[in-house]
Amino acid sequence: MPSPITLALPDEAATAALAARAARLARPGDAILLDGPLGAGKSAFARAFLRAAAGDPGLEVPSPTFTLVQSYDLPLGAAHHMDLYRLEGPDALPELGWEEALDGIVLVEWPDRLGRFAPPGALRIALSPAGAPEARTATLAGWDDPRLAALAETA
Repeated sequence: MPSPITLALPDEAATAALAARAARLARPGDAILLDGPLGAGKSAFARAFLRAAAGDPGLEVPSPTFTLVQSYDLPLGAAHHMDLYRLEGPDALPELGWEEALDGIVLVEWPDRLGRFAPPGALRIALSPAGAPEARTATLAGWDDPRLAALAETA
């Protein structure tokens, strides 16, 4: 497993660019686990990822805070955006269709709620506020070396 990579994201455009690179590299069966405190940019990342993967910058991407799951048909297959903040524990995951969702791409906010269901090969992105209002630090871990290195490249 490659070492984690830390990136400075000076604004929301940089977060969106990282999400767009992740969308280009993602494939069915991938899990992307978005960790960080409230307001760290997890939803902004997921929204930018889904818009880039759909090839539609105007795609409506509502927060799954209350529905827990929003699903999308993308050119590369199904994607599922899950916000597990309100989930009391991993035992509720089967009711959300967790196993079926893993056939597509899953983006998970609050991945600590996954418990034993956390996929071992997932891309983990830890976001944290970094000074300026839109500035973030992203720590990337998981995926294999070539994909993680490609994700970390700024272009």
